[in-house]
This record gives sequence, structure tokens and C-alpha cells, in this order.
Amino acid sequence: MVAEMWKELFEGEGIPTLILPVSGLPIGQEIAEYSVLIPSDKEHVIKDILRKL
Repeated sequence: MVAEMWKELFEGEGIPTLILPVSGLPIGQEIAEYSVLIPSDKEHVIKDILRKL
């Protein structure tokens, strides 16, 4: 749920985002850890967004 929140925030700013489970469990498992992936060329935009929070 938290990963989805970040995905929606970043995509709302026009940044393509991908969520992948870290542990290999299927997506949708609430106890699993997830990585929120963004393109490396958008990293500076993400830093600006996080700084504003």
C-alpha cells in the first residue's frame, strides 16, 4: 500500500514508476518488501519532490 502511494505521487508528477517485490513474493502480499523504481534520468526530479514533502 505504501509503495502504491509513492507510485501514484511520482506518476502524478509525470515520472514513470515500477513496483517490484524485493523478496520474490507475488505482488499484493502486504508483508512483502517492495522497491519503487524510477528512471535514473529522473532522479533529480524525485529529489526535488522529496525535498518539498
